[in-house]
Amino acid sequence: MLVKWIRCGVVDRPGFDRAQRRWAALREQPGFCGQGGGWSRSQPGVAHLFGFWDGRRSYDAFMAGPHDGIAAGQEGTFEMLGARLFEHRLDVKVGFQPLFADADLLRVALCKVRPGHADHFTLMQQRVWNPAMAGSPGMLRGFFGQDSGDDFLVLSLWDTATEHGKYRETAVSRLSERAELDADVLSVAGDVVDVVGAWTV
Repeated sequence: MLVKWIRCGVVDRPGFDRAQRRWAALREQPGFCGQGGGWSRSQPGVAHLFGFWDGRRSYDAFMAGPHDGIAAGQEGTFEMLGARLFEHRLDVKVGFQPLFADADLLRVALCKVRPGHADHFTLMQQRVWNPAMAGSPGMLRGFFGQDSGDDFLVLSLWDTATEHGKYRETAVSRLSERAELDADVLSVAGDVVDVVGAWTV
């Protein structure tokens, strides 16, 4: 599975919201698996979107065909757009599906891993982070992916902001030390996103 992470700096929030609902047309595209997103909690006017495809071939076919026609409806509503692609490496909880209807909050983390440390970082994700997150109340499902280099995406879906807050307060520091995170990563950047149900496809 392939995920496309899109980050937009929005200048016309109502217009962007209306246009985002038109992406329901994705349901008709071969290989499309699901899409969801919402507004950043920490950065006003920033929207995050996550689109899932069954592989690169179907994604490329969509980009070469219908994409521009759907995207045209959103022109002028944002001033900045960044997009990244990540290939699935691990589920954070067994049986990941790109479903968003039951999620209230998304946590996204971009980890820039030191050269030569990707294997250890992935092993620690599998042995330390994933079991802890999977066992946390309120954590619904998650996706761990890698780009063509040493950047990794960790996306987790939570049923409430409260449960995510409890996990962050009680577990993150301890797990970071156990996983030797500082030895593996150059930086970790992320955001917490309030899910907009109307954007779910």
